[in-house]
Amino acid sequence: MAAPRLVLLRQPAALPRAAGFMVLWLALAGWKPGDVPAMAVAAAAATWCSLILLPPRARRISPVALARLALGFPVQSVIAGIDVALRALHPGRPRLRPGFAAYTPALPPGEARDAFLAYASLLPGTLPTDITPDGGVLIHCLDTAQPAAAQMAREEALFARALGRS
Repeated sequence: MAAPRLVLLRQPAALPRAAGFMVLWLALAGWKPGDVPAMAVAAAAATWCSLILLPPRARRISPVALARLALGFPVQSVIAGIDVALRALHPGRPRLRPGFAAYTPALPPGEARDAFLAYASLLPGTLPTDITPDGGVLIHCLDTAQPAAAQMAREEALFARALGRS
């Protein structure tokens, strides 16, 4: 394998990645004028490594679908969190019926599916727990009477559109 060159930093994907790493630096360390040289070196090194480990692909992220995903997540989290709290604490509401549901993802095994499952693990009430022998995913849900697989399919379709996949 040939040694990676600085030519990697001239790729079109390098600038957005470097900007992202600089924003991450600022979020973690804050703004100090004396840290700018270290931030620049760290962002350049992180960008170079990311271009080697995760080369750019010809996929276009859909800003509208990404915004829908990002804006819908907090709303869905609050609604689901309230539902879970009411079920757990209110005696008149239906009780929790925890269990497992099988779900077969449409995304092929790989980075996109792994990213979706990580995203899905943040949604209240469901948690991807295991891969089944047939390639499906076992979802732990707080209420097995709810359509957990249908909800996962809707979320996966929205996630796939945000990543530029049909």
